[in-house]
Amino acid sequence: MGIMQVLFISLLLAGCAQGHCRRQVDAPAAAQPLAPPAAAASPVLTDADHVLVYKYDGSLQCGMGKPIDLDTMAKDLKGIMVSSSVKKNDGLMHIQVCGSTTGMANVYEIPAKTLKKAEAKGFKKWSFE
Repeated sequence: MGIMQVLFISLLLAGCAQGHCRRQVDAPAAAQPLAPPAAAASPVLTDADHVLVYKYDGSLQCGMGKPIDLDTMAKDLKGIMVSSSVKKNDGLMHIQVCGSTTGMANVYEIPAKTLKKAEAKGFKKWSFE
């Protein structure tokens, strides 16, 4: 018996010693049907009913400029319902100079019907994705 055959058999036996070679896998449980959603008091909004708006957070390269956190900037959207918020990079190329913008923005999901109101407060529609 050659060295390769001995090595193969020893590896095979070592793997089976842990029980992995003969273990039976339990069948996955049958999927349960989803219950219909409960009737909501307010109308359900779809993705088409929402829009993302943003403002740059004020962070600058080389640690210059203090970034404005999401909650603080959300106060600028007073009177507009914010569904979600996230800090995102705009994905654009920015000049590599201390004091230049980092491209980080505070992005908020709001009802589409309030876009004009948000734009009046200095926000812009997110169009970077």
